[in-house]
Amino acid sequence: MENVTLCTLMQQTISRHGDEVALRDSDNSTTLTWREYGERVESVARGLAARGVERGHTVGLMLTNRPEFHVVDAAVMHLGAIPYSIYNTSSAEQISYLFANAGSNLVVCEEQFLTTLRTAAKGSAVGTIVCVDADSDEDTVLSLADLEGSGSEDFDFRAAWNRVAPDDVLTLIYTSGTTGPPKGVELTHANLTYVLEQVPRVLGDTSGGRVVSYLPDAHIVNRFTAHYSPMAFHSSTITLRQPKRLLEVLVQVRPTDFVGVPMLWYRIMGSIQAGLEQQSGLKGALARWAVRTGTARARARAQGGGRPPLARFLERVADRLVLARIRRQLGLDQARATVTGAAPLDQDAMLFLLALGLPMTEAWGMSETTGVTTLNVADRPRLGTVGTPVPGTEIRVADDGELLVRSAAVMKGYRGDPVRTGDTIDGDGWIHTGDVGHIDADGYVTIVDRKKELIINASGKNMSPANIENALQTACPLIATAVAIGDRRPHVGALFTLDMEAAEAFAAQHGLTDTSLAALVVSPAVKAAVQAGVDAANARLSRVEHVRSWTILPHIWEPGSDVLTPTLKLKRRSITTRYADEIDGLYAAAE
Repeated sequence: MENVTLCTLMQQTISRHGDEVALRDSDNSTTLTWREYGERVESVARGLAARGVERGHTVGLMLTNRPEFHVVDAAVMHLGAIPYSIYNTSSAEQISYLFANAGSNLVVCEEQFLTTLRTAAKGSAVGTIVCVDADSDEDTVLSLADLEGSGSEDFDFRAAWNRVAPDDVLTLIYTSGTTGPPKGVELTHANLTYVLEQVPRVLGDTSGGRVVSYLPDAHIVNRFTAHYSPMAFHSSTITLRQPKRLLEVLVQVRPTDFVGVPMLWYRIMGSIQAGLEQQSGLKGALARWAVRTGTARARARAQGGGRPPLARFLERVADRLVLARIRRQLGLDQARATVTGAAPLDQDAMLFLLALGLPMTEAWGMSETTGVTTLNVADRPRLGTVGTPVPGTEIRVADDGELLVRSAAVMKGYRGDPVRTGDTIDGDGWIHTGDVGHIDADGYVTIVDRKKELIINASGKNMSPANIENALQTACPLIATAVAIGDRRPHVGALFTLDMEAAEAFAAQHGLTDTSLAALVVSPAVKAAVQAGVDAANARLSRVEHVRSWTILPHIWEPGSDVLTPTLKLKRRSITTRYADEIDGLYAAAE
């Protein structure tokens, strides 16, 4: 898409599909057609311009998943300014760092974040806060309605967005910061339009669909899937402010395209497997036969083999009688693509989801490569890999095993940080991803782990903690998070936290009366179930990777805490410090 910006794409969609629904809140409190969406964007842009926002300026957004996020972000974009989203779990200190790095003088938020933002803004350049769900109460806080009403009729909105160039920075994506302060990834309009052009070449038609916005808009996955893609392909975005309602909302919305992180897919898999185990008699036998039949189909497809006529007939029967019903119960029966990303998904989990007939696609990428670098698609999957590069993308393996990427999707750089930009992008335009992996003869990429997270045990053996953790989570639905320990240790140990929803269901099934977290983590029945999961995972792992000691922590880990990033990635350094005594106990108990 040469000489095209996201502004151009959105305005084309407004012109061609103005009467179609563009944005809707999951509770139906707000619905905007593309024409109404465009009118609100112009109104907000006029107000922002009246407050001094110009091309190249930055505007912070601290909002939950709601239609106003899309309106304000798009309005900033049409001015040639740079919107960036702030994780809702951020502290005032963390936000102050973003304000300083971005150089913002205006931020848009919800009333629930006002106190935190006022604290963060002290000593910064931020002079105006716009609140989308509260009335103005002082000179420095405006309501969104007042902002929209303050615009000048003389402002030339069309001229403003026509001045935006493909090489202009479209947004800043601040990395989650697992090992230090976040870096501001500068992505241009050209970065996004390149990926938007390539993805349909792999996945097929993605236009006119329905997507659910529930992941943080501060992350490239949600921003790409639920914000930018709809601008290009006139999809409807349904926003969900309460992610805990996701499974309920999926059934209501029946999205055509859906992205989930591995933890969600493990939960779905565990729930379905538990349901299958509880079904008895002919119904239960039929359900389990159908899943086995779907698994054989998925495995054959992954191996590139054909299926005899009788097998294809039985597969259709299994799908009609059982598998299609499971997809309807999940709300994914109309999905054209169900994508997993942000972290590796265990290949057994992928096989199970493919067996259900879900059009599973694994995407690999990073914020610095605009989110999508490779795709492993449902009609030609290769289990254990993340697929092949999207068209126009080059990938090679460095001498130390690190994967290097070069394409039009590579970021402009880290905001205000030429040193780290130079450390990441070399003189030939290759971005050093930090992921260790390999590429097979057919171009399929396998990710081993993050370069800095590999475990080297006391015997000098290199291991991937993510590989071990994925095996554990797949084997035991009671495990919400698993942390593999073993660097410079004699064997692999593990820390677990419980999935309370699964644990409470387990307690009811096994007659446990005390369902408090404190009781469940010491319950002999729970421990026995977890040990069975560990044994099952060990059977899939090499001997050196076997988990020989473990403990269940009496804590629930929340996204955006000191142990998990907002996108559910482990903060390993923080975990090993916080749980040093528990980790030492793993090895003392095994001696």
